[in-house]
Amino acid sequence: MSNPALHSAVLDAVGRAVTSGDIAPGTPLTLEKIGTQHEVSRTVAREVMRLLEGLGLVRSRRRVGLVVLPMTEWNVLDPRVIRWRLAGPGRDDQLRTLTELRHAVEPLAAAGAARHATPEERAELVDLAARMRVLGARGDLTEFLALDIRMHQLLLQASGNEMFGALAGVVAEVLTGRTHLGLMPAAPVPEALDQHEAVAHAVADGDAPAAEAAMAALVREVRAALDAATSHDGTSP
Repeated sequence: MSNPALHSAVLDAVGRAVTSGDIAPGTPLTLEKIGTQHEVSRTVAREVMRLLEGLGLVRSRRRVGLVVLPMTEWNVLDPRVIRWRLAGPGRDDQLRTLTELRHAVEPLAAAGAARHATPEERAELVDLAARMRVLGARGDLTEFLALDIRMHQLLLQASGNEMFGALAGVVAEVLTGRTHLGLMPAAPVPEALDQHEAVAHAVADGDAPAAEAAMAALVREVRAALDAATSHDGTSP
């Protein structure tokens, strides 16, 4: 019988090894090696390698078997790949590129949401921002994170652009990663709470330019906070 937890554990271990560079591009991987190293059956090893191939981390080559691919081939927007990279030595570069992606996309998504969101979505955004202020003042980062993820995902999905909506999982991973890596302040800064409310109210009012400007300000604050956090802990490149 298949064991999903076992598959997941081995997939995470091999995925982290590849994305961290511990297993270099061009390295051949065999089912026997994976099975022996992780003490799993050939069936489990085969399923793990199939999943890694789907993520662009490995590819089958004639007479060689499966070989590890360079980052240029990876599905870098897959939440699993993001999670593995955030857990590795390239954490700061991954956070930087993800934040730059957010800066490029989320202001336009907020503007799109101001044009296309349903009345229910507009009301939910305002409610989320208000609840985030209460939780932020209380220092409840666990629940705050859940609402923050929901708000950003809702903006992307309500933007009227299916490409932006497809990035909802990416934003969830970077928000979760910042929190779990200790790169979030003990309590959200007042400016960030103000900007979340400004975005929500601009969307609710159908004011696309104001929504775009407020989200741009919010992501700028995120970039500045991230730069300060990684510089302060001595991990910046």
